Amino acid sequence: MTSPDIISTKAPGLAWARILPAVLGLGVLVYAFTSNGYVVTVVGFAAIYGLLCTGLNFFMGFTGQASFGQNAFAALGSYGSAILCTDYNVEPVLALVMTMVFSGLVALVVGYPTLRLRGHYLAMATFALGLITYEISVEWTDLTQGYMGYSGIPPLSLGPFQAQTDKQQLAVILVVLALGVLAAVRLRGSRFGRACRAIAGSEAAAGALGIPVARYKLISFVIAAVYASAAGSLFAHFVGFISPEVFGTTMVVQSFTMLYLGGIGTIAGPLIGAVVVSVLPELMRGLKDYQNIGYLVLLLAILIYAPKGVVGLLDSLSGKWRR
Repeated sequence: MTSPDIISTKAPGLAWARILPAVLGLGVLVYAFTSNGYVVTVVGFAAIYGLLCTGLNFFMGFTGQASFGQNAFAALGSYGSAILCTDYNVEPVLALVMTMVFSGLVALVVGYPTLRLRGHYLAMATFALGLITYEISVEWTDLTQGYMGYSGIPPLSLGPFQAQTDKQQLAVILVVLALGVLAAVRLRGSRFGRACRAIAGSEAAAGALGIPVARYKLISFVIAAVYASAAGSLFAHFVGFISPEVFGTTMVVQSFTMLYLGGIGTIAGPLIGAVVVSVLPELMRGLKDYQNIGYLVLLLAILIYAPKGVVGLLDSLSGKWRR
């Protein structure tokens, strides 16, 4: 059985199925860099969510676990960067790295007892983690400013280089996203990645083969948390303002929609899903009062007729083309 991400170069039908998303993605980037600030903002949000979903995909798609708490680590990254940069004058890139390390440690401490749960118990535990973090961001006003939000967050910079314009910040975000995707590709093809996929297939069988299931699940959870923290930091620097509403249940729903719409368990799926979910509402603004209805109907149609996501649909079409 061929993995969705392993494509034979001898099959022309499979080749265009991989080239088409890359061409469309390149077209979106070219359009963003040649357009106004609003388009750049939409594409920037899509790239940030793409990074968030890439980490979530590693835990849910490759390891086969359930997590509704990615918003918690995104909030840690976002508020961590905001506090370090505005109150302590830490360089944004250094603040991003520091919050990634801190979020990874929090995930290690929280995940050790939590990941002993399975199925919907694990899902509810991670969901509670997100709710607790949200309530802390609302109530701990001395640290987070509550609903007033945290403003004055500086743009991304490294030494003398400062990404002052929206397009410069988008370029930096895309570089971080590319590094994150490259790391996911390398991890997926490593011995650790193969072990995670074995756990996704059957935890009992993986344990019988000598794979330390609990340890690998915990490492996968930490990796997902680090990705979410990086996405949260990028969001804070890109927008310059954060508030608790950003990290509520809406973020959880959006990330799940992007992941399943693009294709869970694939490398390109989270990126495609993030672009589709971010761009579709903008393309349907002409419907005015019926915009939300049309958007939801289109999403449901894609999920119903392409249950494996856009990547799965392209693979299916390429298989028919080859036959």
